[in-house]
Amino acid sequence: MTQVQVTAIPALSDNYIWAIIHQDKAVIVDPGEAEPVERFLKQHHLSLAGILLTHHHWDHTNAAPVLHQRYHVPVFGPAEDHIPSVTHALHDGDSVSIPDFPMTWRVIAIPGHTLGHAAYYADGMLFCGDTLFSAGCGRLFEGTAQQMYDSLRQLAALPGDTNVYCGHEYTIKNLQFAQTVEPENPRIAARLEEVQALRNQHLPSLPSTIKIELETNPFLRCDSPSIVHNIKKLTNASTLTPVEVFAALRRLKNSF
Repeated sequence: MTQVQVTAIPALSDNYIWAIIHQDKAVIVDPGEAEPVERFLKQHHLSLAGILLTHHHWDHTNAAPVLHQRYHVPVFGPAEDHIPSVTHALHDGDSVSIPDFPMTWRVIAIPGHTLGHAAYYADGMLFCGDTLFSAGCGRLFEGTAQQMYDSLRQLAALPGDTNVYCGHEYTIKNLQFAQTVEPENPRIAARLEEVQALRNQHLPSLPSTIKIELETNPFLRCDSPSIVHNIKKLTNASTLTPVEVFAALRRLKNSF
């Protein structure tokens, strides 16, 4: 496995810009602000090698044009999201390599939050933007419940020890919601305690892992008997498919 370090750069109110570092170079994921990135590069004596964008929302792309112009680096992003600053438009299954950087990412199309949303996967690391959150998932701004459900199933099929780097610090609220729909799950309570301890020290709750998400994320547990039972009670439904459970969870979370 390639020896790289991944560091969270906090931005805006609750975004994380991810810096993937090898020796004196960094690849930046989803830069919503330029100033924190440039400060980070300067403090750590790093040169910018490239930019990966997961989707078109401004809080993940706003700094890409500035950084591209200033550092003359390639900007990769999903073709279907039509991001103006992208220099290399990507499709599902594409590979991403950056000159002088020892990683090759696999592009995974994960529509739902946006229609073109993509994830980048390499060396046991998943950069998934606003599709999979720790203990949660993104809102359905453009896609359908079926699309998001299928996208999450793709990510859930990755190896359990895959580190999950998502775009926002939402974990505490997501776990609090998870407790309301699966109060019988002891792993959720334990995870909430762990995350609160991290946040009390102003440390990120991320990365998570696919294994942790499979144990505690209700949106990956739509066939869990306890969640199905609780959602049936909440929706007065007699039968529910996993996608219908997912859609009900997303509606409940929207107003949580």
